[in-house]
Amino acid sequence: MKRFSDDHQWVRYEDGRATVGITAYAADELGDITFVELPEEGLVVSQGDVLCVVESVKAASDVYAPVGGTVVEVNRALETRPGVVNDSPESKGWICRLEEVVEGDLDSLMTDAQYEAFLSEETEE
Repeated sequence: MKRFSDDHQWVRYEDGRATVGITAYAADELGDITFVELPEEGLVVSQGDVLCVVESVKAASDVYAPVGGTVVEVNRALETRPGVVNDSPESKGWICRLEEVVEGDLDSLMTDAQYEAFLSEETEE
């Protein structure tokens, strides 16, 4: 199951584990990503907590946890190749994986269709 936050993070939840990243829209808005400050493994986050920071040529932006859980894995490839987030934000550019996920947090996130509608509204403003 894949869900989206209104902060433009995505989460793919499978078999009790959540993979988290930023959306293609967010990556495009940030521009060329130059650095990803990955979270520490073992970090416990609640939904909405700052998970990490992504820096680009335009700005530094906080990435918020779309769901609560414990960071069990980070995408070390981003340490040397942060641009992978631009090239493949919703696949190879994932940021971290969480376990002990607060499954109820998924209910407050958007489906693909809801997120697309949200983007349409946001870009009209």
